[in-house]
Amino acid sequence: MEPGEIIDNSSSSATDKWFSSDVQFHKLYPDSVQVLSRNHWTPLSVARKAANFLAVGGGDRILDIGSGIGKFCLAAAHYRPGALYFGVEQRNDLVEYGEAARIRLGFTNVSFMHANFTQIDFEDYDHFYFYNAFYENVANAEKIDEKVTYSIERYNYYNYYLFKQLQKMPSGTRVATYYGVEEVMPPGYHVGGSDVDDLLKYWVRE
Repeated sequence: MEPGEIIDNSSSSATDKWFSSDVQFHKLYPDSVQVLSRNHWTPLSVARKAANFLAVGGGDRILDIGSGIGKFCLAAAHYRPGALYFGVEQRNDLVEYGEAARIRLGFTNVSFMHANFTQIDFEDYDHFYFYNAFYENVANAEKIDEKVTYSIERYNYYNYYLFKQLQKMPSGTRVATYYGVEEVMPPGYHVGGSDVDDLLKYWVRE
């Protein structure tokens, strides 16, 4: 079975309406957040495919690096509820938006942390999702806001730090990257498949 082909095991519930489309899902958030969706929040179709790849065992702990408003974690928790999803985000207001949406949806398998991803221990998690959260630091890239410091040096440092953390992970670790940079993947990870015109890639540690 190819990545992304795992049968959806979510059941019909009162939350289904929120996952009927991206437009409907974004109604969980204020207008100021919705307008950022095109370039910063994971499409539901991508979240579903990535979750199918990452949630391979019961109780897997999956970390979204730079989780923003929590869209990936919440969508993944809906499509693959057997796993535990964690989002780390450096902007406290986005964490609060994600937590408010989580409460409204009633999900208990999602947690959000207000922190820089360099402050957490990757070994607390099994698999990872990464939607190139560092790209904001590149000149002329669209920014979420002006609340954090941007620089190409920070972009390079974050990529290097992620590389080093993934390098420590054991065999079998899975990483789903959307608009990812292949340079952040250490030797030993191979592409096990891709989707969305090769923008979504599935990596497995040998």
